[in-house]
Amino acid sequence: MKAENKGHDKSYTGIDFFRLAAALLIITIHTSPLADFSETGDFILTRIAARAAVPFFFVTSGFFLISRYNYQMGKLCAFVKKTALIYGAAILIYLPVNLYNGYFKMDNLLPNLIKDIVFDGTLYHLWYLPASIIGGAIAWYLVKKLDYKKAFAAAAVLYLMGLFGDSYYGLTEKSLICSSFYALLFQISDYTRNGIFFAPVFFVMGGFIADRKEEAACNELICADSEPRRAESVKDGVCFGLMLALMLAEGLTLHHFQIQRHDSMYVFLPPCVYFLFSFLLQFRGRRRVWLRDVSLIVYLIHPMMIVIIRMFAKLFSMQSLLVDNSVVHFLAVTAASIVFSAAAVGLWGRFGRKRKRHNTDTDRAYVEINLENLAHNAEVLRSALPRGCELMAVVKAEAYGHGMCEIAIHLDKIGVKAFAAATIEEGIRLRRCGIRGEILILGYTAPERAREIRKYDLTQTLIDYDYACRLEEQGCTVKVHMKIDTGMHRLGFDSDFNMEEILCVFAMEHLVINGIYTHLCVADSLEEEDVWFTKQQIANFYGVLKQLKKQGIHVPKIHIQSSYGLLNYPELKCNYVRAGVALYGVLSTPDAQTKLQLNLRPVLALKAKVILLRFVPQGESVGYGRTFVADRDSVIAILPVGYADGFPRNLSGRDSYVLINGNWAPIVGRICMDQLAVDVTDIADVEVGMTATLIGSDGSETIAAPAVAVDSGSITNELLSRLGSRLGRI
Repeated sequence: MKAENKGHDKSYTGIDFFRLAAALLIITIHTSPLADFSETGDFILTRIAARAAVPFFFVTSGFFLISRYNYQMGKLCAFVKKTALIYGAAILIYLPVNLYNGYFKMDNLLPNLIKDIVFDGTLYHLWYLPASIIGGAIAWYLVKKLDYKKAFAAAAVLYLMGLFGDSYYGLTEKSLICSSFYALLFQISDYTRNGIFFAPVFFVMGGFIADRKEEAACNELICADSEPRRAESVKDGVCFGLMLALMLAEGLTLHHFQIQRHDSMYVFLPPCVYFLFSFLLQFRGRRRVWLRDVSLIVYLIHPMMIVIIRMFAKLFSMQSLLVDNSVVHFLAVTAASIVFSAAAVGLWGRFGRKRKRHNTDTDRAYVEINLENLAHNAEVLRSALPRGCELMAVVKAEAYGHGMCEIAIHLDKIGVKAFAAATIEEGIRLRRCGIRGEILILGYTAPERAREIRKYDLTQTLIDYDYACRLEEQGCTVKVHMKIDTGMHRLGFDSDFNMEEILCVFAMEHLVINGIYTHLCVADSLEEEDVWFTKQQIANFYGVLKQLKKQGIHVPKIHIQSSYGLLNYPELKCNYVRAGVALYGVLSTPDAQTKLQLNLRPVLALKAKVILLRFVPQGESVGYGRTFVADRDSVIAILPVGYADGFPRNLSGRDSYVLINGNWAPIVGRICMDQLAVDVTDIADVEVGMTATLIGSDGSETIAAPAVAVDSGSITNELLSRLGSRLGRI
């Protein structure tokens, strides 16, 4: 899902530009530009400062790969596949160099070849690619299984082990046990700066920063004040400068005492890269994809440029200038690498396969989700809750057609920590999307799936006594909410007759009762009879709670109100309010009257493209059954959306309309499975490719979802939840 958030640019220009800077720092490591002028200066540049370059690339990859909101295996597989293809291509490119260097004449070729491919790289700089694959996979699984704090702790332990095989090896080799361990380790990999010990901590760090920044971005939708972001930028910049200074001091100290075995890993390197990356994120602007591609090719190709420039210098007797002069050598390699990379990117952009993008210009029909309005509604609802009451977002049925994971993720980022789903499958999907708060399953789950409930830390509704007994018999401790039937007579323990059974359930060993609730069946009505019935339901529920207290049972968290329960009975003091339809900015019917009037904004719009304009002469018909016959020469627009997309067929012939160019266009003929027709005879300048609005606003006119629902003989809840999965969510 893409969020079109006004005033909030998601492109991190700072990262794009620093990619190239990091690639150039890698060139300094391999060319030593200051070697002719200052040995210490060259050491500071190439062996300390430039060591932040590769970790920066790892953090960048983790930033876009790892997130607790993205546990889909497909993204990891795509990353591994892409990196492996690049690595394979790089191995082939440098095969002539390895042949020239006599690489394949070494002793024990096969084990050394395997070691180099997996850890060290078949050329000195290529170790970065297998390290990305291994480190990315380790970090992905650590975050998935342990969450960030524990994942970072585990990755930090690996980094610490690597540290004592790298810059602090001079201390390690003095211990017989440690030196034996690292001697064995170095038979597998020549260095500890690899995908196991070096890369994971930076990948985890990137994922953590991504989640933190996403939460901050979501909060910006609610609070437009940019002052906190400026203050954070200053803080990150100052902290980066401090960490860099400490890393320089660390590196020089280790160098002075000759402690290093290799100088890639420092204690202050992770915090230095963390604050550098956080600082760069503050620079927003237009995305510079070409910089990403150029920097990657510069990294891969610069050793080849070193070889070519040295060959050129030898052929034309220019060694004293192009090779012996360290600064000129660096500049020549840099210039050649950039020119080659820019040319390669340009050629690929012109002749390479274009990637298809999902957007409003190419989609035939789509649902448009306004995340600003969602955040606004959540804040409005939370402000209406009594002190101590939390919002429980009901995201069942694809969040009423809005897209369950996308909606839940956005709500989680702005602080909503309780969710309600209808089924265990929905609950599991929410967990796999990274939702960490409470997830209540409102409906039935087979008791035999108790271990899945526990595995995914879900909370199951107890629908009656027999069900509770069957769940208890599984011998698996699960969290539950007890539902009380106070008059709806659907699910729950009967409030009039089941007190003994309710007490018995509270004594069960394997059921951890964290909540108790009921559902009000006519809370949407202010008719006198319905208000009386609702108050009876509320009284019955509190009667059960009173009985529990009399028996000395601690009453768990309670919840009574859904959307209309809050809007018509805001005085109730509960621990949760289960907000469904109101969270999405609409009510079930257009004429609904409520005591509490909240400024809610619709989140969803349904739109489709005009794909064809037909001239239909007077007397000709349109569509199945010939239900529409033109009473004049007409222009008919065809929209590629129908009842298979969830737009009700029974709106055919009911004076239903869509909006085109801010004008009302009547739907004519029968709505088909995949298309419908509208009369645009009276609308000027309609063209193929224009957008028609079936639900939502166009100009000053609006077609509200409740109005469409009532015209189709239904309610908003049904209309929205039936919008088809083949519609893109934008």
